Amino acid sequence: MKKIMLFSLSILLFSSFISADQDNTKEKVKINSVLDAWHKAASEANYNSYFNLMTDDAVFIGTDATENWNKTAFQAYAKPHFDKGRAWSFTALERHIYFDKTGKTAWFDELLNTQMKICRGSGVLVKIGKEWKIKHYVLSMTIPNENSNEVIKVKASLEDAMIKKLQSKQ
Repeated sequence: MKKIMLFSLSILLFSSFISADQDNTKEKVKINSVLDAWHKAASEANYNSYFNLMTDDAVFIGTDATENWNKTAFQAYAKPHFDKGRAWSFTALERHIYFDKTGKTAWFDELLNTQMKICRGSGVLVKIGKEWKIKHYVLSMTIPNENSNEVIKVKASLEDAMIKKLQSKQ
């Protein structure tokens, strides 16, 4: 009798793990679709589609140290780019998606093919009803380690001044 109960319990636990993994797989497909549609909307200058995939309180952090925008500020920055008929073109080369225990918050990182060559995007999505929305996105340029010193020289004077300014606010 103990063996039957132990076997039944094992099957129940195993099936719950399979079910949770299948749910995550379905949600990963949905998240990939959202992120791909978001990048596509930018490349097609579809302003409404692009910003409708973000939460109202979304944050976008760009490659420049001054680019830390709430959704409204990011919309103001992006509008002239979209109005030109083409904003920017990012295509995912690689993406990893992770979930919290509730399954309603996901975070990701991605390598992107862009006009700036390879960039890294990372962010957070939240599930609102049945839809995933981008809540936080960070875009970073990648720099090969062997070229770091050259890049530091290019940005040092500008960023040294910014560092002093930011430190004076503390």
